Amino acid sequence: MLSGVGEIAISISGNPAEPDRLTHTTRSVGAVSAALTALREGDMLGVRGPFGSAWPVAGQTGRRIVFVAGGLGLAPLRPAIYHVLEHRDQYVGMTLVYGARSPGELLYAGEIKAWKSRFDTEVEVTVDHARPSWTGRVGVVTTSLDRALAGIDSAGVSAFLCGPEIMMRFSVMSLAAAGVAPDRVWVSMERNMKCTIGFCGHCQFGPDFVCRDGPVFRHDTSRGVCR
Repeated sequence: MLSGVGEIAISISGNPAEPDRLTHTTRSVGAVSAALTALREGDMLGVRGPFGSAWPVAGQTGRRIVFVAGGLGLAPLRPAIYHVLEHRDQYVGMTLVYGARSPGELLYAGEIKAWKSRFDTEVEVTVDHARPSWTGRVGVVTTSLDRALAGIDSAGVSAFLCGPEIMMRFSVMSLAAAGVAPDRVWVSMERNMKCTIGFCGHCQFGPDFVCRDGPVFRHDTSRGVCR
């Protein structure tokens, strides 16, 4: 919230093990986000929240966790990834499938490199298009997801998705085709949130309000992009 400019809903993207540090990840795409990215140390802004639902990753111990992220969708998933990595012995496995439009738009490149270097995690990174200097994978997220799901016991998978709606729709289809139960899939819905308390109606999603009842919905209870 910036006085004289406005406010926008932004997910927390920091480490939940550091509750005294509030971290957000923003990209300049509108008036408020542009003003936020122009702030300097010592400038003032307001914060309301947190509101809405969270990733129920702590309740999925004893299972393989699959994260599927597209673009800025990695930011809201980052706290859940931190949680799994810091409690890795409580989970059978962890897989991250992350895609962006180009290598320059990949978030947290240093962290991704560190996650890939761990022997107890699997990380698949892909981009839609790249120059010849890019040595990683090129293609859509679902291709990398299908590859990551091959040979995995799908009955033990819990999946968490955040990114463009078209990516989540096809990723849910890939998960279903692999045999992952719909009640073990969670998606983060993005809608035009204003009041954040379910009053204004801007983010109404069927009978639900994304700001109050979401943004995280279990797939078998949602009625939106993944149907």
